[in-house]
Amino acid sequence: MIAMRWPDGNVRCPRCGKDGAAWMPKAKVYFCSGKHPKQKFSLKVGTVLEDSPIGLDKWFPAMWLLSNCKNGVSSYELARDLGVTQKTAWFMLHRIHAAMKSKSIHKMGNTGGPVEVDEAFIGGTPKFMHAKRRMSLGTGIGGPTAKVPILGVLDRDSRQVRTQVVPNVRRETLQNAILKEIQSGATISTDNASTFDSLAAKAYIHDTVNHVVEYVRGQVHTLRESKLLVAAQADSERHICRSRALPPGRVC
Repeated sequence: MIAMRWPDGNVRCPRCGKDGAAWMPKAKVYFCSGKHPKQKFSLKVGTVLEDSPIGLDKWFPAMWLLSNCKNGVSSYELARDLGVTQKTAWFMLHRIHAAMKSKSIHKMGNTGGPVEVDEAFIGGTPKFMHAKRRMSLGTGIGGPTAKVPILGVLDRDSRQVRTQVVPNVRRETLQNAILKEIQSGATISTDNASTFDSLAAKAYIHDTVNHVVEYVRGQVHTLRESKLLVAAQADSERHICRSRALPPGRVC
């Protein structure tokens, strides 16, 4: 983490920006020679983990577990793995989830590689719900629905994935979200749904695959993104089984 924060090896004070902070081995902190309050600082000062009493040896494994377990991690499982209490694990999971929701300033596809885009509906099945809850549901294609539409974007080169809840799956809604998330001129792979029509007219290289005929045509496919959306659906179903309801905006 020291090499990532100061790649040139020159430790800078996060408060005044002065170079050449000295390491204090007994206190295990850095010391800035500048004349200002709080001359001592640690590696966490100036980061989102600054005020956390939980050590980095707990935070980093928790981040790794949450980002690599495709079916999600419960607070009880995380507590067992890290050797902390369930309340601490619950606190850490919520903070990591909140950090993951932060929007990146970089757009997908800026490296020139292909980008997969797909949409899905996540949520419970109305026929398995109580009649009182079923009456409060919105209406979708074919009748009442409790499912939430989401849009998934996967960059094959950077191996980054972004999902977001969308109000509907109309062409205007999805394409506006694509314009915000994907770099102009990128190559986009989708299925042949009409909601993705005219992407080529918006400065994208648009490749489609007809799932009725084939799922892969050379490098044109949406298999990776589809697998992630299936995993998100499985996670939401487990959550519904535990709490009987999916919170608004909750994806995975």
